[in-house]
Amino acid sequence: MTEARAFWTVSPGLGEIRSATLREPAPGEVQVKALRSGISRGTESLVFGGRVPPSQWQAMRCPFQEGDFPGPVKYGYASVGMVEAGPAHLLGRRIFSLHPHQDHYIVPVDAVTVVPDAVPDARAVLAANMETAVNGLWDAAPRLGDRIAVVGAGVVGGLVATLAARVPGATVELIDTNPQRAALASQLGCRFALPDQATPDADLVIHASGHPDGLATALRIAGFEATVLEMSWYGDRPVSVPLGEAFHARRLNLRSSQVGAVATAQRARWTYQRRLALALKLLADPVFDYFLTGESRFQDLPHTLPRLVEAPGGELCHVIHYN
Repeated sequence: MTEARAFWTVSPGLGEIRSATLREPAPGEVQVKALRSGISRGTESLVFGGRVPPSQWQAMRCPFQEGDFPGPVKYGYASVGMVEAGPAHLLGRRIFSLHPHQDHYIVPVDAVTVVPDAVPDARAVLAANMETAVNGLWDAAPRLGDRIAVVGAGVVGGLVATLAARVPGATVELIDTNPQRAALASQLGCRFALPDQATPDADLVIHASGHPDGLATALRIAGFEATVLEMSWYGDRPVSVPLGEAFHARRLNLRSSQVGAVATAQRARWTYQRRLALALKLLADPVFDYFLTGESRFQDLPHTLPRLVEAPGGELCHVIHYN
């Protein structure tokens, strides 16, 4: 029997490490030793702060979550580990799983995806965010030569911008209130602008700042009959959307994207597993190391997460290591 330790949000703003004894894995299951996990800053901040609205308690449950909102709850979905028990073809293999922060865990075989050899442990924790970015671009459907604006240079916005910049002929402007994100944009192959300096008349605008002001910027810079894709989730906050002024005259298309369903255009052929495998394959590019801006020990997570929540404009992806 193996003792496992997991991070729990006990109540809004308070977390702790709890221990439990793992049973033996059953046929069709694997036991995983965690190597790294990633903190999904936007969603986990809302969960840790007790800001998931009751209407979304069921929709926002993550795979292998224990407990219920607002707490105590075990939450998270970016774990990279090594299979230490299970089918022979997976033994010793590195895998990614949508599992909360926990040092040992048991999941079904179909809940793990093998990490390609070219992707280091720490970079692999970006797989869940990359999957969100892939799905967002499928929803956005950029075209050759588009002028694309991405509002919000967090992890998801930055990943979207990086992928969009690879569309032939496209120019991508990454927009953020933090001028220090200009260096990141340059490394990702994008232009950078502060909101009041953003280039108008974009063919496609993708909003991922998580702030209503960012959505207002997105609507302001969208060109005639352009699409504004909303990738932010606001939890229990009401959002005021400026649909007056030129919104109707420019015949703008405002639509949402959410990773819980495969984008409509791909749904008939792409499973969640195939989409996640693509996300991990894309992470073979070392450029994505620019998103890994901090690392700390698993046992320090009850102190680390409050610090990250209190300083939302700082780090991008914070990595937890279990060594």
